[in-house]
Amino acid sequence: MNDESSDAQREMLTLLTAHVRDAALRIPLEVDAGTDIVAVCRLLTRAGRTGTLVRDGDRLGIFTTTDLRDALAREAMPANVGEMSHFDLYDVDADADLFEALWLMLRHRVHRLLVRDASGTVLGVLGQAELVGSVASHSHLVAVQIDQATSIDELAHAAQRVDAMVEGLQDGGIRIERITRVVGALNRRLIARAWSMIAPAELVANSCLMVMGSEGRSEQIQKTDQDNALVLRDGFSMPGLDAVTARLADALAQLGWPPCPGGIMVTNPRWCCDAATFRETLRDWVHAAQVDGPMHLAIFFDAAAVAGDAALLAALKDHLDRIVTDSDAFLARFAAAADQFDEPATWWSRLTRNADEHPFDLKKLGTFPIVHGVRALCLASRVRESDTVHRIARLVERQVLDATLGRDLTEALHYLMGLKLRRQLAQRAAGLAPDNLTRPSDLSTMERHQLKDAMAITRQLRTLLRRRFRLDAL
Repeated sequence: MNDESSDAQREMLTLLTAHVRDAALRIPLEVDAGTDIVAVCRLLTRAGRTGTLVRDGDRLGIFTTTDLRDALAREAMPANVGEMSHFDLYDVDADADLFEALWLMLRHRVHRLLVRDASGTVLGVLGQAELVGSVASHSHLVAVQIDQATSIDELAHAAQRVDAMVEGLQDGGIRIERITRVVGALNRRLIARAWSMIAPAELVANSCLMVMGSEGRSEQIQKTDQDNALVLRDGFSMPGLDAVTARLADALAQLGWPPCPGGIMVTNPRWCCDAATFRETLRDWVHAAQVDGPMHLAIFFDAAAVAGDAALLAALKDHLDRIVTDSDAFLARFAAAADQFDEPATWWSRLTRNADEHPFDLKKLGTFPIVHGVRALCLASRVRESDTVHRIARLVERQVLDATLGRDLTEALHYLMGLKLRRQLAQRAAGLAPDNLTRPSDLSTMERHQLKDAMAITRQLRTLLRRRFRLDAL
């Protein structure tokens, strides 16, 4: 069984054991059974509802606009709402599984259930639409929605479901590594589907569309920007290519990925060219001592194919392996980026005492040194894994990393990613633009101690990098 099918099964299990109370329940209106039908219809109109609960002594029924339609077909109009209501309602416990609610609807051929708590109090109504909505937020059905989309607008709806799913998975206690894997797979599916709508079939067959950076590593949970590129088969050209890539950039912006501030996008000729030009660019990044060479190479190193001929990207990575051979000076420059940011000397004592509100950058000081440090070791060791966790595992296998440090780095990375995600979701909920900063007042005592441990592990990696690449000599 592969990783994707295992994740799908785990996620389906999560769905089937989700509780009814977690669904979007409708808080019902309630009227007395003796209420005049005209008054009830006016109430429904003002409230924008299509139904209400009806109380008749100890009985509780329901009246909907469908019942009104059926009543109008009678020879004599009923005098009150109670005569038009159904009192054969089915209940479901709020703590029951969603699967049980689905089973009850199917078994009794009903479209809604009363949801009660342990004391018997009605908490709301679970309708078929709400149940389907709860199910449809999960990845296997979102993937179907992506595949069946026929327009960018329809893809945008699916993209919104992916974003909503992130919050649901986080709130449901799903581990960060599973969230990133599911979201990464769906994001690539979104991009590939958009490209299939925009690009002519001949272009798709003679090119490779790739995502890079955190999207390429499947570690971008919140959409930040477009890091992508297009490599064309040598000898292939297409009139109007600029217009096609511009349409893709616009579509991705509609799906939630803003344009890259640094222009690392298919609309930039530097990142949209034939394989021969890409090979020459890679050589320049390694051998021409360009200031931005290491940064651009780091972004490219994380590239993953999402559409077209993946062999074109694989050939470029083969070329990269060849040109970095015996390039110790470049590898040192490349690795040095992981050691460029330092936390203030007294940061831990201030964090512990909560003495000030000096922000701590979870990316710059936390995840980036791990991600880039591991990336540098992989470049030097010819490791091709795309995400940081699998890169760490492969480096441990090759004895580049000690097994204990490898385990600790994985745990530290997951902690930092989870902390950053929780922080960003809280910012979004508050109507703020998400960033990578946290402050002492944002963290619990346990979180502050975990952050200290994660930073200690990061420092171990930085020490290893300084020794491995002789960074002190730079």
